[in-house]
Amino acid sequence: MTSKERFIHLQENMQALANPEQAQKMAAYMKNHFVFYGIPASSRRLIYKEIIKEDKKAQNIDWELLDLAWKNPKREMHYFVCDYLKAMQKWLSFDHVPKLLAYASSNEWWDTIDHFDHIFGSISDPRRDELMITFSQSDDLWIRRIAIDHQLGKREKTNHKLLAAIILNNLGTSEFFINKAIGWSLRDYSKTNPDWVRGFLRQHQEKLAPLSIREASKYL
Repeated sequence: MTSKERFIHLQENMQALANPEQAQKMAAYMKNHFVFYGIPASSRRLIYKEIIKEDKKAQNIDWELLDLAWKNPKREMHYFVCDYLKAMQKWLSFDHVPKLLAYASSNEWWDTIDHFDHIFGSISDPRRDELMITFSQSDDLWIRRIAIDHQLGKREKTNHKLLAAIILNNLGTSEFFINKAIGWSLRDYSKTNPDWVRGFLRQHQEKLAPLSIREASKYL
C-alpha cells in the first residue's frame, strides 16, 4: 500500500471504533482543545500495531503517513504518530530534528509533549545537549517543557549539569506546566542522586516555585 492508502485504512479502522459519548469525555478532559474518536488506548494501539510491526521490520519511517496523520484533527491520530515514533526511535537521528520539531510545536498540549520528551531524549547525538539548551530558551512553553523533561528515566546517565542549566533558564515563571515539569525532572533524578537534588533545592529555593519544590521533594 502507498502511504496515502495506509492512512485511509487507518482512518477507516479508527472511525469504525468511534464512540461519540466517550469522545466528548476525552475532549473535555483535554479542555476541549482537540476532537476525538473516543477510542480507548488499548484498542487504539491494536489498530496500528501491524503498521508499526511492518515498518520496524523494514527499518523505514513512513514520514508521509505520519504527516497525513498529524494533519488530521482527531487526537487519536496524533497519538498514533507519537506511538509510532517511540517505537521507531532506533532509526531516528539528529537529521530528523526539524521534522520532529514541526510535529512537537503544533497540536500542542501536555499529552503529546510528554511523548516528545522521550522521543527527543532518545536521540543519541553530541549535538542534542546544545539543542536542549536552545529549547529551554524557546518562546514556546511546550518546547521548553521538552527540554526540562527530556532526561526523565535516564537515572545514572542523567547529565545533571545540563539538567541544572535547563532548569535555571526556566526559573521565575508562574507557568504551571513549566513549574510542574521542573519538579518532575528533579523528583525523577532524586531516585538516583538524592544528595544532588537536595543541594540544588537548597541553593535555588528562593527562585524555585513552591510547586516545583513540592514535586521535587516527594522522595527526599
